[in-house]
Amino acid sequence: MKLSRITALSSSLLLGAVLALTGAGQAQAAESAAPLDYVALGDSYSSGVGAGSYDSASGDCKRSSKAFPRLWAAANAPSSFSFTACSGAITSDVTGRQLGPLNASTDLVSVSVGGNDAGFADVMTTCILQSEANCINRVNTAKAFVDSTLPGRLDSVYNAISGRAPAAQVVVLGYPRFYKLGGGCLAGLSENERAAINNAADHLNTAIAKRAANHGFDFADVVPYFTNHEICSSASWLHSVNWLNIGESYHPTANGQSGGYLPAFRAKV
Repeated sequence: MKLSRITALSSSLLLGAVLALTGAGQAQAAESAAPLDYVALGDSYSSGVGAGSYDSASGDCKRSSKAFPRLWAAANAPSSFSFTACSGAITSDVTGRQLGPLNASTDLVSVSVGGNDAGFADVMTTCILQSEANCINRVNTAKAFVDSTLPGRLDSVYNAISGRAPAAQVVVLGYPRFYKLGGGCLAGLSENERAAINNAADHLNTAIAKRAANHGFDFADVVPYFTNHEICSSASWLHSVNWLNIGESYHPTANGQSGGYLPAFRAKV
């Protein structure tokens, strides 16, 4: 091969490598800079109850600046961000009050819902104030509701989201287990009660994950991220009974939002 052809080939290869590298960089920059419209729906686990720093304008919805949707939006600067998640929301609240920002241009949706439909607050009240037998019976009633009624309610939410935002990626977030079994709690619920409540959380997550998959949505399991950060662990990311602010009981702390919910969401986006 002549020297001139070798030189030309080498130059061509070098130029190609440079173009490939800069092209990849430009494509990556373009991808990161692409407009993204994000809407955060759901209940108190999405609004950030328990994390503090609530937006006074959100009223009883208690949307926190430390909730995972706000943390994700602050880090990723979407072109638009709508935060309609609300404390106490059940499935009909999501469909009836939260879907306004969704449209054909919506790119990303997050949602957590189902726990209140299943009677989460009443389960915990029963378990705290009544006998172990009553606690476990109430847990089993909630699990039966999850099997019989909740799937249809979740379908109504997921169908409504798809109908209004057909092009969006939808990430459905689950719920943590509340207790570290064999942990450091010396009083309160029995170990049987704690195990039953954890089992109910798993049961609920399984049902939500199945409905999400049937709709082509991504399910973000937060349980692995909260492992060793449950109540009765040495570094809990969940409030136990909070007598000063009872509504924060059994909700993630600010660390639970940043260390549990945020990375679970981020792993799917």
